[in-house]
Amino acid sequence: MQYIKKNQGSYNLHMVRTKKFKTITLKIIFHTPIVKEDITKRNVLSDILLQSTSKYSSKRNMIIEAENLYAVDVYNNTQRLGNYIMTSFILQVLNDRYTEEGNVEKAFEFLNEILFHPDVCNNSFREDKLSLVKNNCRVALSELKEDTYDYCMIRLKEAYDKNSPVSYRMIGYVEDLEKIDEHNLYQYYLNMIDSDYVDIFVVGDFNPKDMLEMVKKNFHFRKVKKEKMKYELDNKTVRKRRLIAKEKEENNQSKLGILCPLSKMKDYEKNYPMVLANIILGGGVDSKLFKTVREKYSYCYSIFSSYYKLDQMIVISAGIDKENYSKTLKEITDVLNQLKKGKFQDKDIKIAKELYNNSINSIEESPMNLISEYLSEEIVGFETYKEREKIMNKVSKKEIIHALKKIKIDTVFLLEGDKNEEN
Repeated sequence: MQYIKKNQGSYNLHMVRTKKFKTITLKIIFHTPIVKEDITKRNVLSDILLQSTSKYSSKRNMIIEAENLYAVDVYNNTQRLGNYIMTSFILQVLNDRYTEEGNVEKAFEFLNEILFHPDVCNNSFREDKLSLVKNNCRVALSELKEDTYDYCMIRLKEAYDKNSPVSYRMIGYVEDLEKIDEHNLYQYYLNMIDSDYVDIFVVGDFNPKDMLEMVKKNFHFRKVKKEKMKYELDNKTVRKRRLIAKEKEENNQSKLGILCPLSKMKDYEKNYPMVLANIILGGGVDSKLFKTVREKYSYCYSIFSSYYKLDQMIVISAGIDKENYSKTLKEITDVLNQLKKGKFQDKDIKIAKELYNNSINSIEESPMNLISEYLSEEIVGFETYKEREKIMNKVSKKEIIHALKKIKIDTVFLLEGDKNEEN
């Protein structure tokens, strides 16, 4: 496998050359500092670009063209990464050796049409296409509470700090949706093309020189930009007293969310001891939370913890009966306190390192995993994944305990269901 990075002035091109896949995967990432009021607009924009173009006037025509290109797959994704919002357009197409000469380049031209030749009239998007996309967005927003885990996490982070990017609803907001019209959305599109930082990733078996020329031909951005702020959020001091928030919802199961901000960590501790600390705490079926709260006491249906490095926090989530709320919260606190005292075994560290190494070893098995890896190395300043594996294997129990002592409960949110289920 070969990784090549080319700074093209207005964007960075990352080429990952590997013979593992029959496809060529292209991912174009637009990223800019996140603004809460623009989240909905960006979601609508990324969707309307896939509805039609100046050349393909309907979704049906676009589907037909995709089939003509041997079922090329084009889709989008918008997410938050620390202080930034990232909108991606992904194209996956069979390598020419499995189709016909020039098919990959035609697929790139198809994505060029989508990104740079939108279906507009008089400097505005088509009213009928915008109406369709906005209606789909309204439906998604109206169904927000149906995924109780996601909704609990949203409300937990809003309770923690409603002004922080961690609390922003990436699905968007109804009030912002109603402000979008054909003209202001097109102006926003022009601003994204001209002002966003752009990274382009290509993964597959190709000639790097030919690929560079193909990308330059199809994806040209006029302005050279420099990043305005760091990706990582600033530290926040833990409250002296826990913030407890609750909300009732008509569900069988209650959801419990616990947010623990982390502070004063150096890069080494963020990237290594804290990763293992989270795995031991709640990173799987061998974790202390699962073994104790779920299996020993049966206080919950599910429980796990997640480490958000750029947000500098750990979040614990559990599915419970509302009657077990106090007992579950107490046991989670007790488990965390025991770990801070070093009450875990060398075998726990061994299992955590094995889980980490398994995730490292799976990176090369997926084009999207490879892209995520090299993007992380780019924006976070990671060592390479092979270097990280060697460093992680040397992390000591003392270093893990030191990291665990920085996990302090700040905010607790209970999404309280009205009914119970059998465990």
